[in-house]
Amino acid sequence: MSEPTTLAMRDTLNTIYRTESRRVLATLIRLLGNFELAEEALHDAFAAALTQWQRDGVPNNPRAWLVSAGRFKAIDQLRRRARFDASLDDIAQQFDLEHEVSVDDSSDEEVQDDQLRLIFTCCHPSLSADAQLALTLREVCGLTTEEIARAFLSTPATIAQRIVRAKAKIRDAKIPYEVPAQAELNARLDSVLQVIYLVFNEGYSASAGDQLTRNTLSNEAIRLGRLLCELLPDPEALGLLALMLLHESRSAARTTADGDLILLDQQDRTVWDHAQIAEGSALIVRALESRRFGPYTLQAAIAAVHAEASSASATDWNEIVGLYDLLLRVSPSPVVALNRAVAVAMRDGAEAGVALIEAILARGELADYYLAHAARAELYRRLGRNAEAKSAYSQALALTRLEPEQRFLNKQLAELAAEA
Repeated sequence: MSEPTTLAMRDTLNTIYRTESRRVLATLIRLLGNFELAEEALHDAFAAALTQWQRDGVPNNPRAWLVSAGRFKAIDQLRRRARFDASLDDIAQQFDLEHEVSVDDSSDEEVQDDQLRLIFTCCHPSLSADAQLALTLREVCGLTTEEIARAFLSTPATIAQRIVRAKAKIRDAKIPYEVPAQAELNARLDSVLQVIYLVFNEGYSASAGDQLTRNTLSNEAIRLGRLLCELLPDPEALGLLALMLLHESRSAARTTADGDLILLDQQDRTVWDHAQIAEGSALIVRALESRRFGPYTLQAAIAAVHAEASSASATDWNEIVGLYDLLLRVSPSPVVALNRAVAVAMRDGAEAGVALIEAILARGELADYYLAHAARAELYRRLGRNAEAKSAYSQALALTRLEPEQRFLNKQLAELAAEA
């Protein structure tokens, strides 16, 4: 086959890997019952696809083909290993007999729920909270250990160790690959919601790289959020889905054609996705009516106030500050305090906002959070305190690894220099 065709096939496979690999992996874990075996099968399936699809063409259902190929590769692998461990031959034969039923005859609903099953497995209470998050981000979302380490403010080696130990715990404790029974759902829900939101955040605002967003991840988080709401329409599950939809509604307005960052107050609100806004707002109403809502619903309510305003100046900042006050009582954190400080600056003036942000930083909180320094820089700039603004922008620039954010901060520094 000619080189251009080979390159084209690699591009096709790369696209399918980005969009389908985590679903394929989740199904293989269900079918094989083993993380390591499923991961090997996934990579073997894509390697086989590179050869066979060049010869036979891309199948009508690439995901089903990859699952089937991966399953056969796993059976072959077990049979090779059976020369040293006879028990593996029995397992391989069992997989072989179940293959047609498990893969070809699985209902669409069963395949669709595989990632939800995987999330609940990764979020099992037998695992530590850090292990739950690291394992889910790695297995469900396909983030690298380096990306997860940045999210956890940890090292890749530490994250890799957490993931290995979590898999061993699942294997040794025989943790089932399933959505838990109704009686256990509520206890497991908080961890699942947290994981889904982390997935969304990595997609909505990537931790590093040359693009602001990773739409595959944010779309996948919304899909999982919908599945969770169908399974368990808990008010906070509704609130989280609403929050993700309202944030995602701004995606088209968040960057220029060149991929440069556009801040909320400068976005063209006419290109916001008003269908997503309407859906998110309706979910908020359902969650609030339950009177059992929590931090995700409150954050969604704040996003809804932004969505309802025709411009930044028309935003009801008093209502937003009030919602942040409530959020701080329900779920206090330095990041919530920072967001409230920015809202106070919009309501009461930049001086009031700067004082609040400086107090947060003086307590030793958010010193390594680039948005705290970027917000402080913007408020100093409004006050005409350009030397302090320059220093804060420089601190923010040193802390971000995302290229669009770096370009934005460099632009602000260049404008300050021109003004000087």
